[in-house]
Amino acid sequence: MQYGMIIDLERCVGCHACTIACKAEWEVPVEFNRNWVYRMGPSKVGNEIAATYYPGLCNHCTEPVCVPECPADTEDVTFTDPKTGKTVTMEVAATWKDPFDGTVQVDKNRCIGCGACADACPYNARYVNPDLTDDVSEDGKVDKCTYCQPRLQAGLEPACVQTCITGARIFGDLDDPNSEVAKYVKKGAKGLEAEGGDLGPNSRYIGKKKDMALLFNSYTPELADMNKVRRRAMIASLVKPAVKQLQGLGLLGAAGILVAKKLSEDK
Repeated sequence: MQYGMIIDLERCVGCHACTIACKAEWEVPVEFNRNWVYRMGPSKVGNEIAATYYPGLCNHCTEPVCVPECPADTEDVTFTDPKTGKTVTMEVAATWKDPFDGTVQVDKNRCIGCGACADACPYNARYVNPDLTDDVSEDGKVDKCTYCQPRLQAGLEPACVQTCITGARIFGDLDDPNSEVAKYVKKGAKGLEAEGGDLGPNSRYIGKKKDMALLFNSYTPELADMNKVRRRAMIASLVKPAVKQLQGLGLLGAAGILVAKKLSEDK
């Protein structure tokens, strides 16, 4: 199974009901988004004028570049297929791709808040939520669209799909040839692939040729410099636990804390 979402650009009216529903469902801070809607155009495309919207969210990629960049300690996690009861045990860090439904998830209990995965994402679909703090990270935890996995497990649609007033968002199993989303793929729905990448985005778009051209020509995701991402992740994984330990022992003054935080945030 690979869950995916189709966004029909012809139906989207830019009302932002999806973004508001997402914020309400998951208590997303006002200044951040799990999903978004950007206006594009009017612009000239060939000999025509095109105007559309770019509703964006995590693409739950087939090969997510964010997952391998997480520096959190790994542990064995057992996943269960809700349909068959089959189990698979995998060694994962604080973010992973679910082996049964294909969604990309985050364990906020183990996330150290370094932001490496957010830096790695070419779609800017992840952010560090400063409201999510605990003993592991005082700076917040990474948050993103989960395709509303808890709602899916309860037999519901993602909040943005349920709330869309025009039915512009269609959700389902891309691996099921009889599903509505799979039929849209056959009609030409495609994802915004990162330049030079092969991520296989599973949030996909369909619409008029000129509107699709406007979106895909105007927005080309770029892969991050992974050397910089990994350097930041390595420093954060080393510095943050040390800072926490020294603070607990009362051995790190205010100046030292500031220097350590600067090192962990340096890109």
